Amino acid sequence: MSITLTAGATTITLPADLYWADEVAWSPVLQTAERTITGAVILQTATRIGGRPITLQAPDESSCWAPRSDVEQLMAWAAVAGLQLTLTLRGTSRTVVLRHQDGAAVQARPIAHMSDVQPTDWYSIDTIQLMEL
Repeated sequence: MSITLTAGATTITLPADLYWADEVAWSPVLQTAERTITGAVILQTATRIGGRPITLQAPDESSCWAPRSDVEQLMAWAAVAGLQLTLTLRGTSRTVVLRHQDGAAVQARPIAHMSDVQPTDWYSIDTIQLMEL
């Protein structure tokens, strides 16, 4: 099943081998526990509203190739603060933004280093960090 990112009328299809690395590492429940001076526990629990991280990651160093033009589009989107994108993953659409607080939102590298860079040159996408709204 394809993975796509869309902003407005522009859609790019991401490499199908990217996987959701932190899918089960997040919980919608937020909880704090504090002890009072008497030893009693004050427990506060709530459901998070948005903010789920979605880290799309390559399973190894050479499996997620994309043309430079797609990497350039990702970088252009990353340069727009707060840009909302639609991620379609496993047939489900989610509204997301690129996640900058955990380092570079997009990490990619060229497959071959050439002095004459072309939009059709192949890049390996290592990581795309998103956050669901």
